[in-house]
Amino acid sequence: MVLSKDSKKEILKDLIAKLKESKGVVLTDYQGMNVSQISSLRNELKEKKVEFKIVKNTLIEKASEELNVEDLTKDLIGCTAMAFCSDDGVAPARLLKEYFKKNKIDLKIKSGLIDGRVFSPEKIIEIASLPLKDVLIAQMINGVKSPLYSLVFILQGPLRGLIYTLEAVKRQKEKAKAS
Repeated sequence: MVLSKDSKKEILKDLIAKLKESKGVVLTDYQGMNVSQISSLRNELKEKKVEFKIVKNTLIEKASEELNVEDLTKDLIGCTAMAFCSDDGVAPARLLKEYFKKNKIDLKIKSGLIDGRVFSPEKIIEIASLPLKDVLIAQMINGVKSPLYSLVFILQGPLRGLIYTLEAVKRQKEKAKAS
């Protein structure tokens, strides 16, 4: 489909706005997917506040030049789709990975942008494999909390010993007074 110059400018303007406001953007190859799979993916991502859009490579390149993130588009070849999320930087990568795995489709990530930093396909997949932010925070808190509990338990030992000794001395003195 041939786009007019005005429609290309409008799409470019929209694309630049989405790239600016998004915390996470993933460029992926959708080749090999049929229309129903793409629609299903769009709907699934939409439920999780992630937008999936098929965009021409030249428009992506112009938008990335405008925002000074040319590394994002350095290896663009073939069919390209973008997943955007303004809430969570890792959500597009994680959700794409889950969807492609669940539907047994080969995931081909081209690059990604998370919180303003460009990442390679390998790094995006690695980041998508990490647990959720809340889980990581809980693990960190548990890791900090555990040694503190151990320290408190260890410090209570000598105090308990002192209390038992004082109790024994008190009983001895009471026995000595009674006799």
